[in-house]
Amino acid sequence: MVKEKFVVTGMSCSACSAHVEKAVASLKGVKAAAVSLLTNSMTVQYDEAVVSAEEIIAAVKKSGYGASVENAGKTKPSHHSSARADEGQEMKIRFIVSLCFLIPLMYLSMYHMFWEWFRLPVPSAILQYFHGTENAAVFALTQLLLLLPIVFINFGYFTRGFRSLFRGVPNMDSLIAIGSAAAIVYGIFALFRIGYGLGHGEFAVAEHYSMELYFESAGTILTLITLGKYLETKSKGRTSEAITRLIGLAPKTALVVRDGEEQEVPVETISLGDLIAVKPGTSIPVDGVIESGSTNVDESALTGESIPVEKKVGDSVLSATINRTGYIRFRATKVGEDTTFSQIVRLVEEASASKAPIAKLADKISGIFVPAVILIAVLAAGVWLFMGATVEFALSIGISVLVISCPCALGLATPVAIMVGTGKGAENGILIKSGEALETAHSVDTVVLDKTGTITQGCPKVTDILPLSANKEQLLTVAYSLERQSEHPLAEAVVVYAEENGVPFREVEAFQAKFGRGVSGKLDDVLCHAGNEAYMRELGLWEESAFQVMEQISDEGKTPLLFAGGGRLLGIIAVADTLKPTSQEAINQFRNLGVETVMLTGDNARTAEAIRRKLKIPQVIAEVLPQDKERKIAEFQAQGHRVAMIGDGVNDAPALTRADVGIAIGAGSDVAIESADIVLVRSDLLDAVTAIKLSRAVMRNIRQNLFWAFFYNSIGIPLAAGVFFVWLGLKLNPMFAAAAMSLSSVCVVINALRLKFFRR
Repeated sequence: MVKEKFVVTGMSCSACSAHVEKAVASLKGVKAAAVSLLTNSMTVQYDEAVVSAEEIIAAVKKSGYGASVENAGKTKPSHHSSARADEGQEMKIRFIVSLCFLIPLMYLSMYHMFWEWFRLPVPSAILQYFHGTENAAVFALTQLLLLLPIVFINFGYFTRGFRSLFRGVPNMDSLIAIGSAAAIVYGIFALFRIGYGLGHGEFAVAEHYSMELYFESAGTILTLITLGKYLETKSKGRTSEAITRLIGLAPKTALVVRDGEEQEVPVETISLGDLIAVKPGTSIPVDGVIESGSTNVDESALTGESIPVEKKVGDSVLSATINRTGYIRFRATKVGEDTTFSQIVRLVEEASASKAPIAKLADKISGIFVPAVILIAVLAAGVWLFMGATVEFALSIGISVLVISCPCALGLATPVAIMVGTGKGAENGILIKSGEALETAHSVDTVVLDKTGTITQGCPKVTDILPLSANKEQLLTVAYSLERQSEHPLAEAVVVYAEENGVPFREVEAFQAKFGRGVSGKLDDVLCHAGNEAYMRELGLWEESAFQVMEQISDEGKTPLLFAGGGRLLGIIAVADTLKPTSQEAINQFRNLGVETVMLTGDNARTAEAIRRKLKIPQVIAEVLPQDKERKIAEFQAQGHRVAMIGDGVNDAPALTRADVGIAIGAGSDVAIESADIVLVRSDLLDAVTAIKLSRAVMRNIRQNLFWAFFYNSIGIPLAAGVFFVWLGLKLNPMFAAAAMSLSSVCVVINALRLKFFRR
């Protein structure tokens, strides 16, 4: 299976995106297809052996839209923002030109109203050439000539609308095209009736039809829809500001040290292993490790943390961060699409274009919305004719129904909120990988926390050395020799301590790692072991004399590591991992949100209990083997809980995948980050709280948008159909219907933009 992104053109509403999605999803070999109206993009997961990208593009084109591959990720990230800017400029020009002709058209068609209502003076030329029944033909023809430029510059509505209609998949453009075309056709019919009336002396007919032209309604509909589209495009552009700002941070050039000289080269030409120089005040072009110099680096673009971070030789630096003070040289470790910055941009763009489950409701409705509206318009007009209304009245009803209906509001309700939400998350160092993750996080009621690296700093240190049947030097030698071969964080603490204190090292043979228990190996043909209490009991090397020592260490919140050799317990080394400064506050805030916290750790029960008491964590599950963490998550889910798992290690990956929402601490392993739905770049538990709060804010916003879209259409369509005219005498003019339709989409987008004020 491959995952490919396509650019889709020609979509105007959610009915379009739903049709494209249905056409592609029906292809054999396509596992999933998601079309985003907001970004004009489509992500398709398909089997290359069964279907090709060309066949997918052909299916989109057959549906009446354009499509192209986004060049396997090589398209510049600014593609969508620049395309939207071009679209906005085109809409602006169309609106200005339309308005220039609409103003005289409106004045000419309604000057008598200004005259009667406001007592405004009317130029004598208008009275001389356009007033009166004898001038009815000139009056009507002039209006038609003023309308033609408006129709010409907005002719895309007609071509797209009728093409979609004839294909059997009408969209929003179809509603506009039918409504405005009906007004124009009736106006031309009225023009002929005026000519007939004047030619045959039937002046009453000429006078009647000169007041029922509808040319101004057609011009107003097209102009206001274009204004709405322009405002919508501008507003939609603001929803992706976070991504645009991110992209703008990427440096274009870098100083690469070659043959001892600094050369300025494009960032794209940097290779792995290149030595790169960075001067104060400039951006770091790629990821790497400092080889010389020290500085303070502003990482706020990636982490949201405004305080610069001190960096020295051996520390890692990330692309798109800013070198504030010192001159450094570093070796490139990740370049191109592999840099942290590129991955963040890719994740945010993918999340912005993805769909949340709640969007499926709007998509289903949008698929049948436009055909239903056309049917309602025809029925409404027919019913009024049957009830004895005039043709003009019935036509006005039908046009109003067509132009007030707004599938756009439904289609935009979810994606705009998700785009703003994921962008806001990225600003605060919270990478949300999909709309589904963003939606699910709001309903989480249980958060399961790993201990090491999540609640604690993940940098444990040796605190106590307690020999039992060996002296201190012997104990440390065995510990150092065995733990040098291990990758466990606690083993690293022993190694660092031994190296700092000059402990001798001996070669280890037949080294073996016992997953979740410890390690073993031969030192000078003597079989030695390092691990936890369960491992020592399993080997039959446990001594009750160690029990009291273990209790005391564990009660202090320290982790005891046991070492054995030659069939006896050599001693215990205590290791402690300090708590992160924000862990207590994060757990308190989870409690305030009504979210239960559970600590899940492989550490011994007494150590885990000491941390639980200190942080007031309601529940702790200790001595859990890595393979059992996933099972514990499943148990919580079986009890009806929506579970978020927060972890950072390789052994957390299965649990992160099993959880309803997997949250990876950014400083953790690549495997954990890959398995997670949300990544916390700053490795701060408070950001997990922020992620849940952001999810709740986004879902609240989506519900508001959907309510507004449903409410608008459920009130607007009956009003336009004349339902309230029978009892209240209320009838909607097509011009006001067009204005309401345009504003409904803008209101939905503006409501979503309120999320930009979200603060962590």
